[in-house]
Amino acid sequence: MQTWFQKMLYGLLIFFTALFIVSCFFIRAEYIYAVYADNPLLEQQQWLVFLPLIIVLVVLAVVLYRLCLKLEAYRPRTIIPLVLLGSFIIQLAIIFIFPRQPTDDSQTVVGLALSMLYKGDYSSFQPGGYLHMFPFNYSIVLYLEALLAIFPDNYIVIKLFNILFMLLTTCMIYLIYKQLNPQRPRRDYGVLVFAATFIPALFMNNLIYNDVVGTSLLISGFYFALRFMREPKVKHIVLAAILLALGNYLRGIGVIFLIAIVITLLLRLRSIGWKKLILSIVILGALFNVPSWAQNAWLQSSGKVSGSVTANSAPVYMWLNMGINLQRFGFWDNMESYIIYQREADYNKAESAELYKQSIEQKLSDATPKQLAEMYYKKLIWTWTEGTYQLERYGIGTDGTNADGLRMRGIMGSYSYTNPITELFAGNSPYRLGVLWIAYTISFLMYVFMLIRLIGSFRAKRYEEVSLVLVILGFIGFYLLWEIKSRYVFPVYPLLIILSYMGFRDVYEWLLHRKGWSFLAVTQPTKRGEQ
Repeated sequence: MQTWFQKMLYGLLIFFTALFIVSCFFIRAEYIYAVYADNPLLEQQQWLVFLPLIIVLVVLAVVLYRLCLKLEAYRPRTIIPLVLLGSFIIQLAIIFIFPRQPTDDSQTVVGLALSMLYKGDYSSFQPGGYLHMFPFNYSIVLYLEALLAIFPDNYIVIKLFNILFMLLTTCMIYLIYKQLNPQRPRRDYGVLVFAATFIPALFMNNLIYNDVVGTSLLISGFYFALRFMREPKVKHIVLAAILLALGNYLRGIGVIFLIAIVITLLLRLRSIGWKKLILSIVILGALFNVPSWAQNAWLQSSGKVSGSVTANSAPVYMWLNMGINLQRFGFWDNMESYIIYQREADYNKAESAELYKQSIEQKLSDATPKQLAEMYYKKLIWTWTEGTYQLERYGIGTDGTNADGLRMRGIMGSYSYTNPITELFAGNSPYRLGVLWIAYTISFLMYVFMLIRLIGSFRAKRYEEVSLVLVILGFIGFYLLWEIKSRYVFPVYPLLIILSYMGFRDVYEWLLHRKGWSFLAVTQPTKRGEQ
C-alpha cells in the first residue's frame, strides 16, 4: 500500500513535469511588465532563440559541474563560506545597480509600518483599510516595523536582510540535498553553487515583501523535519515546528509544507516509531498557528483593535473567484473581485462570501467543459513555465515609464536613482529580454533533468525524495484553484533545484560509463579534511 501510494505520487509529478516540458516546445509563457504591463502572456515558442540557449546552457552546466568536482578536495568549512560570500557580493551589486523602490503591496506595507512606528496609527484595521481586508499581511508590516525601528527609513538595510535570508535558503538547499543523499561519498558542491547563483533568487531581494523571508523560514523548517526523519530527536521537530509556524505566519502557504511533512512522517512510521510519530505531529500542529494567535491577542489586549482582525476580512472565496477567469486564466482580474467585497458587500465577510460563491457558480455554469479545460491548462502552464518568478518587475524594476513613454510611477514603481545599467535595461531592451530568456531556459532545463530523476527513481522504486514531491504537488494543486502569479510558487524553487541537480548528476555519471564520453571524467585530488 505504501509503495503504491508513493508510486502514484511520483507518477503524478512525472505527468505534470512532462506536460510542462512538452508545452514549452510550442508555447512560451511570458511576463514583461515594462512592455505589456501586468498581463500574463502565452505566445508561440521562438526556437531560433530557445534552441541555441539550450545548447549553450547545457555546455556551460557541464563546464561548471566539472569545475565543482575539482573543489571536492577542499573542506566544506572553506568552500561553503566562499560560495556564500560570492553570492552575497552578486546580490549586493544587484540591489545597488537596480535600486528598485517599493510599489503596490510592497509600498503599502512599508507605508503602514512607518505609520505604526512613528504615528501609532492602526486605522488600517478599520473598515476600508488595507489590513481590514488583508489582516494576514500584518506579519510583514510587523517585520518591517521592527527593522525600521532599528534602521530608520533605510530600504537598503531591509534588502540586506533579504540577502541574508536568501543565503540561509541557499545553505538549506545544500543541507536538504545532503539529507537526501547521506551515503554519497562526494561533497557535491555543484548544488550549492547552483543555488547561490540562481538568477531569480539573486534578483528577488529587490522585492520588499514576504516572499524571501517566508521562503527561507519554510525551507529551513522543512530541512529540520527531514533531519528528524533520519535522526528522530525532539529538538529537530521542535525547530521544524517553530520555523514552519513563523514561515506560515509571513507567507500563508505553510500548510502545504505541513501536510507534506505529516504524510512523509506517516510513510516513515517504521523508522520513527509510533510514539515519536504522534509526538511530532502534536508538536507541529500545536505550534503552527501560535504566531497568528499571539498577534491577535496582543492587538486586542493593547486596544489596537476591538475584535478579531479576521472577523470581516476578505474571504478565501475571493481568491478562488479570481482563480476562475477565462480571459486571464486566473491572473489578477483588474479589481473585479475586489469590487464585490468592497462595494457590493461593503467589507462584510459573510455577505461577500455568498456573493463570491454565486459568482463562482455562475462562471462554472456559463463556461463549456472545453473552455474550462483550456483555462486550467493555460493557468497551469503559465504559472509553472514562466520560469522567472516575475523577476523582471520585482527584481529588475523599471524607471516608471511605460512602453509609450508615459510616467506612471505610482503604478509601475521606479528607481531611487538611475545609472548607465538601468538605462541599458530600460523597456524591452535586449539586455532585459536576455536575462528573462536565460532564466526561462534554465527553468525548462531544470524540468528536463528533474523528469529524468523522477523517472529513474520511479523505475528503481527509490522514493527518498517523496517529501519534495508532495510539496511540489501541493503547490500545483493549490494554484490550480487559487489566483495565480508565477511569483507565488517561488517557495518551491529550492526543491526544483535539488531534484534537477540530482537528474543532471545522474545523466553526467551515466555518460561517464558510455563509450566515447570518458573526457567527462575528472581526476579527483586527495580530499583535505573530513566533511
